Amino acid sequence: MTTIPEEELEFRFYRAGGPGGQNVNKVATAVQMRFDVGNSPSLAEAVKARLMKLAGSRLTLDGVIVISAVRFRTQERNRADAMERLQAMVDQASVRPTYRVPTRPTKASKERRLKAKTTRGSIKSGRGKPSLD
Repeated sequence: MTTIPEEELEFRFYRAGGPGGQNVNKVATAVQMRFDVGNSPSLAEAVKARLMKLAGSRLTLDGVIVISAVRFRTQERNRADAMERLQAMVDQASVRPTYRVPTRPTKASKERRLKAKTTRGSIKSGRGKPSLD
């Protein structure tokens, strides 16, 4: 599990909409956090590639992940929320995908399959109308 140092994160604060009464018009509580994935020395190249793919629309053309947090009414909680969300993405990108090793069916399994097919075919052929011979 890789943690990202705060020196690599850039925060911008702005006024958020939504509930909050008069306070929402005068206090910059919403947080926009930017993290430059491409130039981050704390992540391995494979993790960077998976993180960029995982970021989707949150990734800019410059390779910067932008996370906006407006869920809470205080700047501190929104800042912590943005950092938690980025950490969750990094943790998910840190897990290496397991690749399926293709295998071939055994001779016995092929024979069982063919035997089942012939049995099923004989059952179906016995369902037809009786011949008038």
